Amino acid sequence: MKIFLPDNNGLKTAYHLSGKSVLNTVLPDNPARIVFSAAHVTADPFSKSAPSGRAVIDWHTTMTFRHYLAGLGLGIAEAMDTAQRGMGLDWPNALELIKRTKEELPDARVVNGCGTDHLDPADARTLDDVIRAYLEQIEAIQRVGGRIILMASRALVRVAKSPDDYKRVYARVLDSCDEPVVLHWLGSAFDPALAGYWGAKDFEGALETALDVIESNKDKVDGIKISLLDKEKEIRMRRRLPDSVKMYTGDDFNYPELIAGDEQGYSHALLGIFDPIAPLVASAVNKLGEGKKEEFHALLDPTVPLARLIFQAPTQYYKTGVVFLAWLNGFQKHFVMLNGAQSMRNLSYFTEIFRYADGCGLLKSPDLAVVRMRSLLALYGVD
Repeated sequence: MKIFLPDNNGLKTAYHLSGKSVLNTVLPDNPARIVFSAAHVTADPFSKSAPSGRAVIDWHTTMTFRHYLAGLGLGIAEAMDTAQRGMGLDWPNALELIKRTKEELPDARVVNGCGTDHLDPADARTLDDVIRAYLEQIEAIQRVGGRIILMASRALVRVAKSPDDYKRVYARVLDSCDEPVVLHWLGSAFDPALAGYWGAKDFEGALETALDVIESNKDKVDGIKISLLDKEKEIRMRRRLPDSVKMYTGDDFNYPELIAGDEQGYSHALLGIFDPIAPLVASAVNKLGEGKKEEFHALLDPTVPLARLIFQAPTQYYKTGVVFLAWLNGFQKHFVMLNGAQSMRNLSYFTEIFRYADGCGLLKSPDLAVVRMRSLLALYGVD
């Protein structure tokens, strides 16, 4: 099977598909690594609301995808940035998403994004404003029995004056959590509004503050996910964590190496890239559990170029690539996103994702993928 794909100048060349497709494998209840996929949401294309307006979700399709992830044995990181949290998904819809996942998948391993996004950073005046915002979401999520991943706060960046301000906020917020939570250190590549988080302009200062927060509240911290796209920084932090605290890699550029680990430890995983590559994740982690590290790398390493493409700068628009692959693979009938985010990448981005995904065996139905790719090309005026 072949399709003609254009380059940046519109010159079309024939691309012959590999024809391979990864078979689904299921992770056991106690896998070698704890694995969470941050899951995307599907917009309702028939909403009266404009794509740039308030989020309107196709709940059936969105939840069907979560059943698919859980069926592979993957954990689900719910209502996170992959679901366009803070970039189209508002807090009321995020809470509804959390509730539905809890109701429909009560036995799945799920952590739920908890932040301050219902508080406009421009309206935040004091640390107490930020604390109240966090507590409101914590109470709502705990009321439905959900576990928490404590997301970074744009409002906190705005009002905090020093590392001590971060320590004060986190101490108060963590004290209100019923179960140990996962902290999330999201780098400015993913959200420019979070530059200077932990009250420091440099990594060294931020690291010390984050470690101090964890050490002072370690009975309330299950682990920390860091999304800095720098494996050395993650490894340095991982080696200094208390024994009871896990590292969850959020590095969508270097995840195979970080999950495999070294002689001093390894990272678990909570990643947006695990949404489109879920079948390979399950297979690879199973191989790791069998002590077959080379086979683990043979499965997962070839997905890294695809991940680096999807998450290329400006990184915050990686959700467009994730949803594009969900559409190609038949998980949804359209390529329309919350906030009109389907328009946030150029055509060559999509054609290269198509090539890389095919090369990794990640096109579930190559025939369907070709039909949909051709429809996208036609939209861009490619015959």
